[in-house]
Amino acid sequence: MPDLFSLSAYQYDLPEELIAQHPLSQRDHSRLLIVDRRKQQLEEVPFGEIQHLLSKGDGLVFNDTRVIPARLYGKRATGGKAEVLLLKRLSTQDWEVLAKPGKKLPPGEKVFFSDSFFCSIISENEDGSRVVRFQWDGNFDQLLNQLGHVPLPPYIKREQSDQEDRHRYQTIYAKNPGASAAPTAGLHFTEELFGNLFEKGVIAYPVTLHVGKDTFRPVRVEDIRQHTMHAESYEVSMQTAEALNNRDKAKQCICVGTTSCRVLETAADDHGIIRPGSHESSIFIYPGYRFKFTTALLTNFHLPGSTLLMLVSAFAGYELTMEAYHKAIKDKFRFFSYGDAMLIL
Repeated sequence: MPDLFSLSAYQYDLPEELIAQHPLSQRDHSRLLIVDRRKQQLEEVPFGEIQHLLSKGDGLVFNDTRVIPARLYGKRATGGKAEVLLLKRLSTQDWEVLAKPGKKLPPGEKVFFSDSFFCSIISENEDGSRVVRFQWDGNFDQLLNQLGHVPLPPYIKREQSDQEDRHRYQTIYAKNPGASAAPTAGLHFTEELFGNLFEKGVIAYPVTLHVGKDTFRPVRVEDIRQHTMHAESYEVSMQTAEALNNRDKAKQCICVGTTSCRVLETAADDHGIIRPGSHESSIFIYPGYRFKFTTALLTNFHLPGSTLLMLVSAFAGYELTMEAYHKAIKDKFRFFSYGDAMLIL
């Protein structure tokens, strides 16, 4: 057993051809690897079979954040190309962003996206992100929708997103705008599949977490305990909190994605009671963590050395997680955002 606080324990070799570059023609045609913690067994089924694994009274906790067209391409005053990725709205005009080329965008520089839409660099944060102030004529959200692009992650090797991504890099239940990346475990659900589940009496528990910068930031310290997570805004409504706290605990309750899991583990007190409200989460879950609420997890396959792989290892157990990943590679599962999924029971 390797040192589970060591970053090297979470590295694995992934053939590049297994990184999904496009979504499948239909959302629920992906593959699902069932990871049974009690039996220490792995089983593959089509994703659509999830409807036969749930019954009346079971629940799905899903993140209803909506991805905004957060990537803006523009020009500096000199005419050179620039790129701004929106991360977090700080006020009516001010945003925290990632900006390229960073060395050529010090405080005081401007990036122009159209004749009447630009931002000024206000300050640079210690982690390299920046605070910018936008100025525009008209409606900001309309301009963003018109000029912005879907913020696909860097391992999807395309110059720009396309119209298909506007639809497919978004869950069918996306509601609350503010995310810079999709909660990808939910991308596999279709309207029909959701309808079938709820007809059976499966209960929906919506929460919101706006996925931010840590999705793009790798762990760079060998002792993972020294890694600092960036705070992300989340909300648990009073209705959802009451429903979760009063649910039938004999029934399954599956967190759809690591974001939903992080919301519940942040919102739960030491007795596993979910507290409602709007707050920020900077929780970092890795082996040794004692889960307060989460009992099942649906998730995609994550990057080597990522905090999300560490979370999965904490939940499923390190050895079973690595066995699942090695099987997925051997059996040519599709990895990352547009890839296949695993259900940990």
